[in-house]
Amino acid sequence: MNSPVNDLLKKLIHFEKSQVTAVYIQIAQQIINAIQRSYLIEGTALPGTRILSDILSINRNTAVAVYEELASQGWVEIMPNKGTFVLMPEQKTASIKATSQGLEKLRDYPNTTGFPFQSSFNLASTQEISVTNYVINDGQPDLRLHPTHQFSRWYSASMKRAPLISKWNQTNEQSATTFNLHLSNYLNATRGFHIKPQNIMSTRSTEMSLYIVSQLLIKQANVVLVADLSHYKSNMIFQQAGANIITIPVDEHGIDVDYIKTHFTKRSIRCVYVCAHRHYPTTVTLSAERRLKLLQLAKAYQFAIIEDDFDYDFQFEGSAMLPMASSDAHGVVIYLGKLGQSFFPSFQIGFVVAPETIINEAKNYLQILDKQGDLIQKQMLSELISEGEIHRLIKKNITVYKQRRDYLIEQLKEHFKSLATWELPAGGLAIWLRLEPRISLVELAKKAKENDLFLPKTILYQNKDICAIRLGFGHLNEADIGVVVQKLKISYDAVVSQKGD
Repeated sequence: MNSPVNDLLKKLIHFEKSQVTAVYIQIAQQIINAIQRSYLIEGTALPGTRILSDILSINRNTAVAVYEELASQGWVEIMPNKGTFVLMPEQKTASIKATSQGLEKLRDYPNTTGFPFQSSFNLASTQEISVTNYVINDGQPDLRLHPTHQFSRWYSASMKRAPLISKWNQTNEQSATTFNLHLSNYLNATRGFHIKPQNIMSTRSTEMSLYIVSQLLIKQANVVLVADLSHYKSNMIFQQAGANIITIPVDEHGIDVDYIKTHFTKRSIRCVYVCAHRHYPTTVTLSAERRLKLLQLAKAYQFAIIEDDFDYDFQFEGSAMLPMASSDAHGVVIYLGKLGQSFFPSFQIGFVVAPETIINEAKNYLQILDKQGDLIQKQMLSELISEGEIHRLIKKNITVYKQRRDYLIEQLKEHFKSLATWELPAGGLAIWLRLEPRISLVELAKKAKENDLFLPKTILYQNKDICAIRLGFGHLNEADIGVVVQKLKISYDAVVSQKGD
């Protein structure tokens, strides 16, 4: 005969095998709900796993998993040879008695603090939110190209690796982890390095890498040289570290190294920030001659070079120029890179390559911010490097991005031939579009928004000498590119017409 508890469970519990949430979790959640509503009171004996499986038409193993889940959360007690009984978990949070006048009337959480703190203007968010269907960014990859199903299999396989638990239980990172070994071999093969695992530190992102490096290098009022147009996020990090940022000119050959030599003296510069391949935002490449001069000057003037290689994976024409760090014989270059740009953003990883003394000190900062890191991510990336999967995905995506770049050029020729100039970049996922004659880019952004196209302020560059857009195309397929360029032209015409009026 069915007991009242069995009848109750049969009436209350419903589950869908098609849902993402596992069946045993669905059932456990509904039993918890029944306990919270006092349908099942403390001390109630629940049916055995065989009976529960019959009542709900589930596998007995699923019934066992239900009770184990409830026991792990403290909702039931499993007593061998006696049964499973409902518990009422102890109240863990003690209420605070209203001893202060007016506290009992508190209904909303405070919006401001009751104590002073230091706010940071330098770190104010640059993120803008838009509901438009079309967006231009500064050159981000297309999430639609990422191998979703393969990614799921890789992740699952990494989770099942036996050594993973032992790695999690380690209190200190070994001097040469498997991941650092694979990564150093990969960088030696692709970037011309001659490094060992102890020359590498992996981080969550290039921004984290740069933040840690800036904490190591920069003291209040130290001079940091950046290009006249430079990466806004990098500048934010330098300013937060207390740097005195000074800009140096940029031309078609990259930053002007001779300008540094003629305007600064030995030991007056702390570091120079440069982009390894394509200068951000203009996409121009620092010439080989200037790279050599900068290395020589860094040695003579005793400053560090921070070489940011943010888009190494996207080289369309010829071979990518080797980083300065591959020719650094005097330990003056700190190289920042990114791995996994052909994967989901959450599985991209940043890294720092530098002399061992710098890496050791940088790890002291890292263990405060992110002591363990993402072990599953490292496990997966190690296997993808050793199996050559990363190289295959990069080559596959480069073909797609090159086609998109070429189609964007065709569209620009059709709609902006006499209104703008641009250079065909040998790599990267953005084009430096210079508008001639100049218009107000703020007005252009407003008109574009009216036409369902979002132009964030971070891609717009305008002063007395420049009127340009860093036009990212990587996230747009060819159909998107056609629509975006047309909307941009309509918005441009509206601004010109408004100006004429």
